Parts: sequence; structure tokens; C-alpha cells
Amino acid sequence: MGRVVLLSLMAYGLVLLGLAILRGELLVLALPLFLYLLAGLAFSPGNPKVEAQRSLSASRVSPGFPVTVTITVTNHGERLERVWLADTMPAELEKVEGETRLFTTLPPGGQAQLEYVVRAQRGTYDFQPLIGGASEQFGLVQRRLRLPAEGSFAVFPQVLRLPSIPIKPRLTRNEPGLNPARQGGPGVSFFGVREYQLGDALRQVNWRATARHPETVYSNEFELERSVDIGIILDARQDSYFEIGGRSLFEHAVVAAASLAQAFLHDGNRVGMMHYGQYLGWVFPGYGKIQRERILFALAQARPGDSLIDHMENLPIRFFPPRSQIVLVSPLQMKDTEVLLKVRARGYSMLIISPDPLSFEMAFMPENDVTRLAERIARLERLAALRELQLSGIRTLDWNTSVPFDQAVLPITRGQARFVRRNS
Repeated sequence: MGRVVLLSLMAYGLVLLGLAILRGELLVLALPLFLYLLAGLAFSPGNPKVEAQRSLSASRVSPGFPVTVTITVTNHGERLERVWLADTMPAELEKVEGETRLFTTLPPGGQAQLEYVVRAQRGTYDFQPLIGGASEQFGLVQRRLRLPAEGSFAVFPQVLRLPSIPIKPRLTRNEPGLNPARQGGPGVSFFGVREYQLGDALRQVNWRATARHPETVYSNEFELERSVDIGIILDARQDSYFEIGGRSLFEHAVVAAASLAQAFLHDGNRVGMMHYGQYLGWVFPGYGKIQRERILFALAQARPGDSLIDHMENLPIRFFPPRSQIVLVSPLQMKDTEVLLKVRARGYSMLIISPDPLSFEMAFMPENDVTRLAERIARLERLAALRELQLSGIRTLDWNTSVPFDQAVLPITRGQARFVRRNS
């Protein structure tokens, strides 16, 4: 019940009681209540004209990096004796310091500030309007306030610096890059010997071949280096991942996808990304730093969920250009093997980064004969599936996530093997 209603009932009750029993003392007791009520109504704020503006110290940060939230409240109307406001943070944010509530007096044109520091893990965070109220100094008449104060920031996944990863798709683009194009032309790697052509530099002449055939001059030919189309696919199906104690295998997969995207873009390639879980999301192929921001923003929003695309065969692989490079980041399910073989048969070059769910889960399981036997059986099934993919020409990394990704990926970056077993 509001204070005004309560005071009115008390005052009128005393008046009625005094008149009923003919006692003037009760009428006198009602007089202060009426005066208090009239004073509150006389000085009550009309329609408060208050504006709130939110500013953030950063719009894109790394996990755990502090973000300062500053809210400036400005009074564009009459004097407000009592103003109280509260900012509701997203539930996933952790407040490091400061207060999310404000209680102050605002004169005409006056300002007040609310400031606090938060930090969070990977994700995107949107702030809600401020909720509060304003009243006169007696606190009798209150006006509710709901002040829009838009603001959001994104926590990008951790990005590890990777060396150049050698890839050889069947088709390259016309733009210069770092990938061998299997064509002769300007480059640094020796490709072959051909007859001298007008315009060849003197340093290109192969004097040994020319000496063996005096009637013809021969020149060295180098291999062209071009950019390529790369599509990164992140598996976000709920049943592909294991989560316990606040730790999730999916976070390792996101770090791998983000690091690979940066490495490929740094080498001048055109990179697109697709992630599928509760919904299908994609980033159209592009180049450079802007494309990196788009991919990281999409990865910041990615969450594992029950897949609407239960079978990988239903994925729109044609989203990526034919005969391009596909990089799949997935723990892999047994039913995925057949689909991946079909994708390979369509002419796509494939690289699979597979975070090992068995090693991740066993770190939280009790050690006994039953769990060891179960792990051994599951391990043999997993290695058999990975070996089948390897025999079809798909490079595969079985990644034990206890090893940092920038170290686990080194055998692939050095081109030492087409199939890499789990790191231990």
C-alpha cells in the first residue's frame, strides 16, 4: 500500500472517529497528518525528465579483461530531491569493484555518475535499462523511472599465435598469397626448367642446361604462390562435448577455431566460417582484419546446443567454393566418418582438428579397472575412425587438450605427418 493512501486513511480515520465520539483531541491529531500529506503532494515531482548515458571502457576484450562501466545521469527538468537508480548486470558478469546502485539529489541540469568494473568469459553482453524512482524529500509521492541506457561489449575467445600452416587445396585464387599454386611463374620455390622467353631476367638462366644444349637457352621457372579459399567449420553439437566442474571441451574447440582463422587470414587467404549446434551460423568469406573481427564476434556468440542439423550430411557444404580447403574443428562422432569421406570425394581438401574427448573426460574420472577398460575400447574405436579418414587423404590432428593448441599443432605446421595421434 502506498504511503499517500496509508496517510489518507489514517487522517480520515481519526476525523471520523473524533466526530463519532465527539472528541476534539482526535481531530487535532489528524491535523499534522493532513499537513504532512499536503506538503508531500505540493512538493512532489511532476514528470521527471531524466536521461542516462552509458559508456564502456572497451567494446571488445579478451576473457577476464576488466571493463569499466560508467553511467551518467542528467536531470533536464525540475529539482529532484531524492533519486535512486539501479543497474541490472547480465547474470554472467562478475563485478570486480564499484556499485551498481545510486542514491542522490539532482538539481535542474545536474548530473550524477555511477561507475563499476566487471569482467567475464567468452560471450556477448547487453545491458538493460536502469530501474529506479524519484520523489520529494518526504518520500510520499514516488515516480517510477525506467531509463534506457544502451550498451554492450563482446569477450572474444583467446587467440593463440600459430606459425604458417601448409595447405594444398586443388584450386587457388588469383590473388598473391603463400600457398603453392602448382603453376609456373614468379615465386621463390623451384618449379622446373623451360626454354628462355623474352623478358626473363639473366639470373633465371639455367647455365648448366644451356651448356648441355648450346642451340637453346633455358630458364628456371618458379612456382606461383597464391591465396586460397578456406572454410572453417566448428562443431557445436551438444552431444559432441563434455562439460564438468565449469570446464568445457567446447572452449578448447573455440580457441582452436579462432587461432586457425587468424593464422589463415594472416597468410592472405580468404576465410569463411560456419558453426552448427542449436542453430546454423556463418560468416561469409573475406580477407583481412575486418574479417577477423567478424569471425571472432561469431565465435564469441557460439554456444553448444541440441543440433537442428543432427547429421553432418545436412550441412550446406556448398557454402564454400568447390575444391577449396575445409578445416573442421570437432571431437567427431562415429556417424561423421562416412559424411566426411563423401565431402572429400567431392574434391575438397580437408584438415580435421579433433579435441580428444576421451582424455578430457578421463581427467575427471576415477582410476580403476572399469574406467581403464572403457577408455581402451573407446580409444581403439576413435583411432580406427581417424585412421580411415587418414587413408582417404584427410589430414587429422588428434589433440589432447592438456597440451596448448599452439604446441599441439606444430607437427602439422612443419608438414611432418598427415596423421597425428593424440599428444601425451
